[in-house]
Amino acid sequence: MEHVEKFLKEAQTYYLATMEGDQPRVRPFGTIHIFEGKLYIQTGKKKDVSKQLHRNPKAEICAFKNGEWLRVSGELVEDDRTEARQSMLDAYPSLQKMYSADDGNTEVFYFKDATAVFSSFAHEPEVEHF
Repeated sequence: MEHVEKFLKEAQTYYLATMEGDQPRVRPFGTIHIFEGKLYIQTGKKKDVSKQLHRNPKAEICAFKNGEWLRVSGELVEDDRTEARQSMLDAYPSLQKMYSADDGNTEVFYFKDATAVFSSFAHEPEVEHF
């Protein structure tokens, strides 16, 4: 999981895919954080992505860096604890201009039953499960 986090932080931007009914939705994200041994993302409850994840928690992220790409698929589970939200905000101080751990909007999700696949044209896929 640390390899996944490192790749995504170095890539800086990854794309999160969710479903809205039968229509896929993809958008850029940048927050990725390990807390208590789980890989987390952050968003706002007011956003469509939050509503989509609550209706269907299956999601996939994809990032590209230096000729290699990473896909992580699994279920995103909301962690409604203040400590989880605060840990994310501490890892990304710039978010604190828009979010706070107890604002009623900040939301963090962790990957459950995730599969990460590192791919490139130069090597066989490497797979991690967490």
